[in-house]
Amino acid sequence: MDYCVKVINEDWKFILKDEAEAFQKDFPDNDWQQVRLPHDWSVHYPLSREYSSGTGYVRGGTAWYRKHFYLPKELEDSRVFLRFDGIYKNSQVWINSYYLGKRPYGYTTFQYDISDFLCCGETENVISVRVSREDLADSRWFTGSGITRKVSLLIYNQVYPAEYGIFFYNNRVTEEEAELTVTNELFAVKPMDVTVHNRLYDADNNLVLELTGKASLGEEASKIETKGILNNPKLWSPDEPNLYTLETAVVDTETKKEYLIDRQKVGIRTFEFDPEQGFFLNGKREVFKGVCLHHDAGTLGAAVTKEIWRRRLIKLKKMGCNAIRMSHNPHMPELYELCDEMGFLVMDEAFDEWEAPKNKWHIGHNVYPPKHYGYAEDFPHWYEQDLSAMVKRGRNHPSIVMWSIGNEIDYPNDPYNHPSFDMMTGNNDHNKPMSQRRYNPNRPNSERLVPIAKELVEIVKQHDHTRPVTQGLAFPELSTRIGFGELLDVLGYNYKEHLYAEDHQRFPDKPLLGSENRHEYAAWRAVVDNQFISGQFLWTGIDYLGECRGWPHHGAYFGLLTTAGFEKPDYYRRQSWWADEPVIRLVTARKGPGEFEPREFKPMYESWNYVPGEEIEVRCYTNQENVKLYLNGELCENQVDTAELGYLTWIVPFQPGVLEAEAGEIGYKLETVNAPVQIKLVPDYQVGDDILQIELYVLDDQNRRAVSDRSLIRVRLEGEGELLALDNGDLADVTDFTAPYRHAYDGRMMIYVRKTGSGVLKVTAESPYLKSDTLEID
Repeated sequence: MDYCVKVINEDWKFILKDEAEAFQKDFPDNDWQQVRLPHDWSVHYPLSREYSSGTGYVRGGTAWYRKHFYLPKELEDSRVFLRFDGIYKNSQVWINSYYLGKRPYGYTTFQYDISDFLCCGETENVISVRVSREDLADSRWFTGSGITRKVSLLIYNQVYPAEYGIFFYNNRVTEEEAELTVTNELFAVKPMDVTVHNRLYDADNNLVLELTGKASLGEEASKIETKGILNNPKLWSPDEPNLYTLETAVVDTETKKEYLIDRQKVGIRTFEFDPEQGFFLNGKREVFKGVCLHHDAGTLGAAVTKEIWRRRLIKLKKMGCNAIRMSHNPHMPELYELCDEMGFLVMDEAFDEWEAPKNKWHIGHNVYPPKHYGYAEDFPHWYEQDLSAMVKRGRNHPSIVMWSIGNEIDYPNDPYNHPSFDMMTGNNDHNKPMSQRRYNPNRPNSERLVPIAKELVEIVKQHDHTRPVTQGLAFPELSTRIGFGELLDVLGYNYKEHLYAEDHQRFPDKPLLGSENRHEYAAWRAVVDNQFISGQFLWTGIDYLGECRGWPHHGAYFGLLTTAGFEKPDYYRRQSWWADEPVIRLVTARKGPGEFEPREFKPMYESWNYVPGEEIEVRCYTNQENVKLYLNGELCENQVDTAELGYLTWIVPFQPGVLEAEAGEIGYKLETVNAPVQIKLVPDYQVGDDILQIELYVLDDQNRRAVSDRSLIRVRLEGEGELLALDNGDLADVTDFTAPYRHAYDGRMMIYVRKTGSGVLKVTAESPYLKSDTLEID
């Protein structure tokens, strides 16, 4: 049988209980719950303030998963690998009662060779997986619990690659030709002489290049390097994300039999970080208009599928975003595939802590005392395997342009310490108790970061010499003075725009970028006004679970999209700075008593429903000139100068009707909305999607969204399907994540449904005082 990848996400058995003998093949599991992967048990149980605020007040525990399956007789002589894209956390895996190994880190892709333990034919196979997350305060954000990413069987014939053992990269590239290299790390079941064929196909499946090399294979790894020139390459970029298919096969010299061993998407591009001019992609300057993303999807938890991310990335792309920072761990493989396909530059990140634990808030953000569980317990034994796994898995993705070996590892007194803390400020500031701001010789010394960083950089370079290494530095005031910053190819600064000019002078040969930034206009101007800054990554692009201020809030509101994937008002402000196409958008809020004082961050609403006569602050987010504002056809004159905040402002006495902004041929209007009377369901999915996404809106009699509506809405299904979750984006709503009802928020909600049969599935949304709506899904 030729190489194939078989996804085995269906028909797993699950129990949230530690069964000591569940690794045994014949252990009875008939009464266990049947689940489909990806699966996150933490969102299937009620939130509770007894759990940890940092991880979103969700349940942990120890659980078992088991999978029964058969393989055909003809696979008896095949090599079969069992791959997990991610299990959170402390996984242990068995096949047919044989122990395969463990993996503590919950974000790493890993695999086991199960060839010698398989049964082929009429005998059943059983995979058993134990997952343990007893320490609820083990992270600064929501992690999820369980087999949260897909599981696959990788099936090969007589020849197979090392795990992610095929490395594609380009050297010299011009418009006329690209010099390409493919290295193959291969094994064979028995000794054989082979010719390796690396074939490159374009988007129309035309063979455009074939690289060949000869090798002698056996049980020990053999490395083969092949090189060639591709004429007229189609380069990958955010604007034109051109991809090729790389197919690797070997031909047995003696039998002439060909074995296919791999097929994957690749891209060709050049990039450079210039210390003076910023980042260049394919010879053209490109500014990172980036966002940081955590891995959850609101009420779905960590059990996210590709289509969920596709919808989110489409909206980020429309906003003008061109870059993603994978915070603060490797993400699911499908997200990188989407970044390749849609055109996003990626900073891939390995760790949030190294050998010493950070503070884990469990009764509210920055509420002392913290707890200190987490990956630091595993780092000394696993950092090399986990970092290597991230780099080898991701190095063929054209979207990835830099590796981050950590996030804010240098945060002062969290946990590292230094004698200079008694004099230095920065993040070592007033929001900490005095004992947390002073030098404490009993804590780990910050200078210890240097030898660790040096080793991590060497590990990255061992597996990928084509990309720079960076890190999100929280306290460069110190870390760049103890030799830490010098080890990085690119200096990443978190919230340190005020140091850009000074440190550019201190390190004239070091590229510099904002690895984490607030949403304020001044932070963006620091990029626009300084050509040596390669760009910024906003914290964050999307709201996320965990890192919350305290009950009932169970998530963080830093995003431009809600957890349900809906645009927040500030989305349009960012769009007016980043997007190339014309943008004009209105948002409003009550001015409040007294003289008006511009305030950049203030709750704003897409609404024109107020009390007649009260003064309303009207903002226009636009990249157009000569914008005029009209209320019911009358020009509004009372404009306030807020150009330094990146938007236009008027103070307008409210009158019901139409508020309209115009700039030449384009415009935007807000209307006074009547009482809500109906529900509207809008499908947002494609054929073949695993999870079907349905947008729900509460409308008035003129089909306008009732932004202030909070109606309790119930969703029911008729037919073969499963209601997975409802998400309104309200991170203070502690309704059970899987409940079939939820209040609308901002007059909208997201419905997640999965079809389980071939017939028509009817989805109905209803509320006592609203006209219901039904969507039929074939």
